[in-house]
Amino acid sequence: MPLKTVKKDTAEAQTLEWILQVQDYKLTLDKNRCVGCQICSLACPKEAIKVQKQPKIQGQKAKKAKIDVELAKCNFCGICDVTCPYGAIRVTMNDEHLLSVVEKKSFPQLVRDIKVNPENFAPGFVGTSRPCPIDLIKLTFIAPEGKPIEKTGASVPAEVGFRAKIDVDKEHCPCCRVCEFTMPPGVMHVRKFISGRISIHPERCPEGCTDCLDVCPITGALCLSDDRRKVNANETFCVYCGACKAVCPVDEALDLSRTAVNHTPVHSGTWNKALERLTSPTELTKELKTKSSFRARESVKRRVGRAVE
Repeated sequence: MPLKTVKKDTAEAQTLEWILQVQDYKLTLDKNRCVGCQICSLACPKEAIKVQKQPKIQGQKAKKAKIDVELAKCNFCGICDVTCPYGAIRVTMNDEHLLSVVEKKSFPQLVRDIKVNPENFAPGFVGTSRPCPIDLIKLTFIAPEGKPIEKTGASVPAEVGFRAKIDVDKEHCPCCRVCEFTMPPGVMHVRKFISGRISIHPERCPEGCTDCLDVCPITGALCLSDDRRKVNANETFCVYCGACKAVCPVDEALDLSRTAVNHTPVHSGTWNKALERLTSPTELTKELKTKSSFRARESVKRRVGRAVE
């Protein structure tokens, strides 16, 4: 048991801490990065994380849901850290980023498959002033004489000889793929690490309500209809985090489901339970069947190999 427990809550962050004889466990929730989605609360095996919908003030935009971590239930396993699409939660031991569930191989890492090809920038390309909706891309152009010219947008100087340098904050990237469409073709390739489905039912969606659109962190994932009366979903950019679902005033108006998670290989009941909460028993069964088929194929390969030898 810890000698001392501490919980601090400020406008910028929520911090939980276990202080032991030789170890200091700390969980930090960065409120600026947190979008109020559902992922961490669903993944948490201790049900220590609560998603709290904020009151709507008449005439103002909806506020993102508030995430609260209960110190009495949290055991600093790090599952919330691993699964947060936006990297808003960090768990450390003695100030080192150490995740016990990953170290013990009872939980996988999510795979953020992001490929960058800056050589595909063409001189004179004019793109958006904001290639990443949450500002995780730093774009720098190198002049022919070697002088760097930092730019916030994706517009390329027309002069021949400029080279592009792209720095992506992959740790906090939710893999929405917006950059693929705002950058020149072939510069960015992003594979979503959470797949799913989202649909908004117009007949159930309150007319004039834009709560989900107000809180969605990914520009273009949700948009207003042509008559500006209903909200439509664009699955090309949606990361299925559930920030919209957390604030929707009508449960039946918005359906969101996660069908797959791209992760490193792992054989673990802890992960299977988390995956079932994040997706569904049906999708969990599909993954288990896939793993079983893979193991069977590998077993046959090994036996055939020995027979040949």
